[in-house]
Amino acid sequence: MERRKFIQSMFVTSAVVAMAVPSTLLAEEAKKKATPKGPNDMSFEEAVKTITDGKGAKESEKIELKVPEIAENGAVVPVKVNVDHPMEEKNYVKAIHVLNKGNSNARCADVMLTPANAKGYFATRVKLSKTQEVVALVELSDGTFIQTAKSVKVTIGGCGWFISYDFNEAVGSILSNSKNN
Repeated sequence: MERRKFIQSMFVTSAVVAMAVPSTLLAEEAKKKATPKGPNDMSFEEAVKTITDGKGAKESEKIELKVPEIAENGAVVPVKVNVDHPMEEKNYVKAIHVLNKGNSNARCADVMLTPANAKGYFATRVKLSKTQEVVALVELSDGTFIQTAKSVKVTIGGCGWFISYDFNEAVGSILSNSKNN
């Protein structure tokens, strides 16, 4: 009789452990996903507030932001920023900040300039995790900020390999290309 009770208690204990351990592990995974991924994680709004010291930025056509409409690989998206502004001793482009609106860390690049640079220009490559807007935020020497933004459609994310556009659109594109050939 004791043997039977022992075996029954072992089955009950095994069932409880089998239920409790996976749920505990899933809870830990959910907790990891809920917390920021790193010390530099900052939303777009927080980044703009930090850079501009709460002043914000005005939209401007003086900034020429060149990004591809479609980026096949989000890990290496080319970005060029050209600011139509003088580079004189007391009136110049002080900084160019490249931001994004969709990654966990909105700040992509920050470059500080002086009149010795002769031109308010900066080019780099950034990493985008999904389709989103890229923003050029420019600080002028008088303390004002101007900005412009452009959308980039990312087909393969740079922060993990996934397809960010919908399946039907992809199939339609493939079928239309095969009909044209």
